Amino acid sequence: MTSIITIGLVSLFILGVPIAFSLGLASLGAYFFDQGLGINIPIMAQRMMYGINNFLLLAIPLFILAAKLMNTARITARIFDFARNIVGFLPGGLGHANTLASLIFSGMSGAAVVDAAGLGQVELKAMQDGGYDRGFSVAVTATSSTIGPIFPPSIPMVIFGLVSGVSVGKLFLGGVLPGLMMAAALMFMVASYAYKRRYHRDPFPRLGVVFKSFFQAFLPILTPAILLGGIWSGFFTPTEAAAVAVAYALVLGLLIYREMSLRDLVEVFISTAKETAAICFIVCAASFYGWLLMRSGITLKLAAAIAGVSTEPIVILLLMNGFLLVIGCFLEPVVAILILGPVLLPVITKIGIDPLHFGVVMVLNLMIGLLTPPFGIVLFVMVSISELSFENVVRVTLPFLAPLLTVLLLITFFPSIVTALPNLLIPG
Repeated sequence: MTSIITIGLVSLFILGVPIAFSLGLASLGAYFFDQGLGINIPIMAQRMMYGINNFLLLAIPLFILAAKLMNTARITARIFDFARNIVGFLPGGLGHANTLASLIFSGMSGAAVVDAAGLGQVELKAMQDGGYDRGFSVAVTATSSTIGPIFPPSIPMVIFGLVSGVSVGKLFLGGVLPGLMMAAALMFMVASYAYKRRYHRDPFPRLGVVFKSFFQAFLPILTPAILLGGIWSGFFTPTEAAAVAVAYALVLGLLIYREMSLRDLVEVFISTAKETAAICFIVCAASFYGWLLMRSGITLKLAAAIAGVSTEPIVILLLMNGFLLVIGCFLEPVVAILILGPVLLPVITKIGIDPLHFGVVMVLNLMIGLLTPPFGIVLFVMVSISELSFENVVRVTLPFLAPLLTVLLLITFFPSIVTALPNLLIPG
């Protein structure tokens, strides 16, 4: 069964079969092989429905909806203008503004692709109008978008919480310091490029201009504070926080800024419904696939094999980092977490690694995968909005993986970077 389910999935991927169908067909073949003519059809439907019958998953369409509402209401432009006035005077100013805007917007979107496709268009236009090299602009925009799923809220963190049982609130808080570190590391990279290439910087802003842009962007900037504050205080759960984000985005777009029409609203709801249906289909198929993996006994065999290599947590984490970096080149993060989460969790718990720490490490690995060929989704988004070829996007982006890999190593070797804040604010 293990051979059929693994080889079948890889073969279908190579043939270009959509992810959900690949998972479902590979699982069906393995299940038929295991059960023969006595195949139990109802159990298949039950296992698939079990995958989406979880309150946590409500957060995914709600966070997608909140981000789309923010984009449609042109709130992204306000965020970028504020970021530019804060850090635009630094060497490579618009590159710093790009990174800071992505950090702020990550408190609303929870997804790298949403950041790259929405805020990315605003950032690229501003940087090109400012005389920045297109390749440099694309590289900064692509890499800064990966902050979104690390800094809360985060759709991949919700999925990891679903498969692991780890508190989503703790996972959100665990991503705060790594997200800030990613932004700082990318800004350092931008500064080094700016000194070398003598990039333009904005004049030092007047205080009045800073205050004006701050007040224009103040309400959107409050979003992450409202969400994290509500989760930390226990006023609402992470799933309810997603609903709060949607309500807040609606108020901003329709009543305060009035940049969104009812027609825009209908289009946003339709787009969100389509994306949600696709994700739920993947979750259903992956749930059945994961159940078969557990039945095959591969998780126990893998745990024993890795334990035979070493019992040192840091060695195991480094091995898993290498494995996940490769997997991230081929699988979308949500799919990778759904498939590999149930397989790897018994391994890390047996070795004594904190699942909270491992969750953030795993998500960061998979975010880096969004920037690596051949299937890095953010790379394809950059191709579509920048008019550069795929090869050029890959070439300019690869050097900017260095800061992200540095942060990955730091949180791997120092788990307290991830665990300190959630254990302080949400004990137990």
